[in-house]
Amino acid sequence: MKDRITEEKLKKYFSLTSEALKEVKKNIIKGREKYAKEIIEMVSNYLSDAKHFEKKGDFVNAFAALNYAHGWLDSGVRLDIFDVTDDKLFTVK
Repeated sequence: MKDRITEEKLKKYFSLTSEALKEVKKNIIKGREKYAKEIIEMVSNYLSDAKHFEKKGDFVNAFAALNYAHGWLDSGVRLDIFDVTDDKLFTVK
């Protein structure tokens, strides 16, 4: 099963990315709100795409969309737009 994206794996990454999104929304660095809004919008769009693909049974594209969503979150953390420290949810310094 190493070469398959399972329903369980999708569920895990939907949960991880959704939790990370909630966390960044509470931890926007003052003066960075404009950038935070753009990132949050992109993440929300990619999460929506992932759900769409999952409903169609297209787990590969759902997983890809989840990875893009989380990449946006990590970028915001690294660019000091979000002040978070959880290294299980984010790539932190």
